Amino acid sequence: METLIVGVDVSKESFSVTGLDGSGVPSFTDAFPMDADGFSKFLGTMTAQQPDISAIVVGMESTACYHINLFSYLMAHGIRAIIINPLLIANFTKLTLRKTKTDKKDASTIAQFLFIHRDTINQMSLSQDMQDMRDLARERESIAQLISAGKSEIKRVLQTTFPELERLCDVYTGIMLAFLKDFPSARLIRMSKRQEIVKALEPRGQGNRISTFTADDVINLAKNSVGLVSPAKEVILRGKISTLLHLEDRQAELTHMLTNYCTSLLVEDLKIVTSVEGISNGTGTTFLAELGDIANYENHKKLIAYAGIDPTVYQSGKYQGTSRISKRGNKHLRRVLWLMTVNVIHHNDIFKDYYQKKKQAGLPYKKAVLATMHKLTRMLFAMLSHKQQYVKTLVN
Repeated sequence: METLIVGVDVSKESFSVTGLDGSGVPSFTDAFPMDADGFSKFLGTMTAQQPDISAIVVGMESTACYHINLFSYLMAHGIRAIIINPLLIANFTKLTLRKTKTDKKDASTIAQFLFIHRDTINQMSLSQDMQDMRDLARERESIAQLISAGKSEIKRVLQTTFPELERLCDVYTGIMLAFLKDFPSARLIRMSKRQEIVKALEPRGQGNRISTFTADDVINLAKNSVGLVSPAKEVILRGKISTLLHLEDRQAELTHMLTNYCTSLLVEDLKIVTSVEGISNGTGTTFLAELGDIANYENHKKLIAYAGIDPTVYQSGKYQGTSRISKRGNKHLRRVLWLMTVNVIHHNDIFKDYYQKKKQAGLPYKKAVLATMHKLTRMLFAMLSHKQQYVKTLVN
């Protein structure tokens, strides 16, 4: 049982702390600089109050990047540290009528929140390994968004230098990106020898074969292209392709690291999740990283609420508002659940039929996918809770 509960309000240069004893009575209040000396003094202050570090729990809000170093320091020294969703603290603060806001007051509020919810502290905890997994998953998600934006930019520039090429082939394959890096415009293709084009389009590895068109097809398109003659745009396109290739390499590296983490920490859970047709190792590892321990969720409704896909309805008197999802909780978990659901609809007959029934019932695309997402989330909760791989009898 925790006999010292500490709330921490973190800022860029310093952090304020408030400690409560086992009865909820304040035992100390202090502030420390955000450096090694401040971390050490904070640790010393806590252990002076409670020598048994297993009886200490520290809570802090997720504040951009500022909380990460302190969180990692505490975890490395055996202190149980918890990162709390700022929305929970904001709602908890509304329970008081006073509008006072200071770092000292915020630290006290976090400590009081932890004290009131001390019976569920274990469900809030996150190990350093799981935090690392989550960081990798979110970095990969960020890079995936940059890749998507990069492809759009490449398409935009290519529309001015060689617009006909996109009608002939997928320009985002490895071999075509390498080709466009050498020949970013119809002008340069027209100026080059046929053998140079043929060589540039030769397969450069497994998965880079061209079967739907030939080098002559590309050359003929270039001869009649309406593409703009612009050396500046050629340089820009080359640069954008180099950036995209770098991002794809970075994404592959992060995927490999995340898979290794997941294999070592959650190998059984990964096998369970990926036993569902349409859920790959990529989305499966991201899902598990954002999910954490399935035991943290009392039932599937708690998981649905944590992902922010629980329905909300505004009703007042005779007015009945439109039903929407809350979009609270973990937006990263919500995003990967959407991706998983879309893929499962395409690859799993049971979920495809369920989605089609919702569409036939008059639901628009997004609402039909959301309804299917709820079904998938319920099933994944049951599978992970019972450590059972996918079987059709679990789908209900």
